[in-house]
Amino acid sequence: MNNSINLVIEPREKDIGITVRRILPWAKKRMVGPFIFLDHMGPAELHPPEGMDVRPHPHIGLSTLTYLLEGSMFHRDSLGYTQEILPGAVNWMTAGKGISHSERETPEARAHDRTLHGLQFWVALPLSEEDREPSFVHYPDETIPHLSTPTADIHLVAGAAGNKVSPLKAYSPMTFMVLKASAQGTFHHRPEAREELALYVVKGKVQVNEKSLSEGQLQVFAQGSLIEFTYSSDAIVAIIGGEPLAEERFIWWNFVSSSKEKIEAAKRAWQEGTFPMVPGETEFIPLPEK
Repeated sequence: MNNSINLVIEPREKDIGITVRRILPWAKKRMVGPFIFLDHMGPAELHPPEGMDVRPHPHIGLSTLTYLLEGSMFHRDSLGYTQEILPGAVNWMTAGKGISHSERETPEARAHDRTLHGLQFWVALPLSEEDREPSFVHYPDETIPHLSTPTADIHLVAGAAGNKVSPLKAYSPMTFMVLKASAQGTFHHRPEAREELALYVVKGKVQVNEKSLSEGQLQVFAQGSLIEFTYSSDAIVAIIGGEPLAEERFIWWNFVSSSKEKIEAAKRAWQEGTFPMVPGETEFIPLPEK
C-alpha cells in the first residue's frame, strides 16, 4: 500500500494541571481538515485530594470536542449547561461568536484513586458559521454508532463509515473515529475525495506502508487518499480530519477566527469582563500577556 504523505507530527509536552501531549497546531501543519487543535491528556494517575481543574476560559470561532477514555470531567459553560462526561460520550460545544466554559473533576471523583485519560479537539468553524449563536450538545455513548470487526471496535463519533452515520452535528464535513483493538488487524477507510485525514496513535503500534508509528505520533494522509494501516493487539487509534476550510484561520490563545479583528475584540472583552461568563464560577483564567 502507498497511501500517505511523508508527514509525521511528534508531540510536545505541556502542563495544564496534568501533563498533556500537544499535537496540533504544529508549525509545518497547523490544521488537518477543520481540526486546528489536539491535546492528548494523560493517562494521568490522580490521588485524593488532587484533582483536574481547568478554570473558566473563553472561545470564539470553533467547536470543542472532548472524548474521554478513562475518568470523568464536569463541564460548565456560559449558556448555563452543566454536564458530566464519561468514557465513550462526547461533549460538543460550539463557541460561535463567544462562549466560556470550565472543565473540572467532581468532588466524588476526587475522593478516589483514578486515571484521567482523553482527547480534546478544536474544530474551526466555516466562515458562514463563525458568528453563530453558541451551543452545547452532549452525546451519550449509546447514541454514537459502533462498527465491529473481528479485531477491533470502532466508535464513529463524527462522519460516516460502512453503513452508519454519526448523529453529531458538524458545521463542515468532518470525520472522527476511535479504533480500539482486541487483536492485531488492518484498518481500511476510503474518504471523500476532498477529505484530508490523519491517524493519531493513542496507544500501541501502527504500521503505515513501511513506516512504524508509536504512541503520541500523528500521521497525515494525502487528501482523498485511502486510509490503510495495520495495528497491534493493544492499539487505540484516533482517525480525524475532513474537508479543509477555504480561508486561512488565525489562532491566538483560545480564540480561532478568519479575522484578526474579531480575535482582538474577543481579547478586549475577556480582559474587560464583558465576555459571557460561567454562572456559579468565581475563578477564571486571565488573558495571557503574550
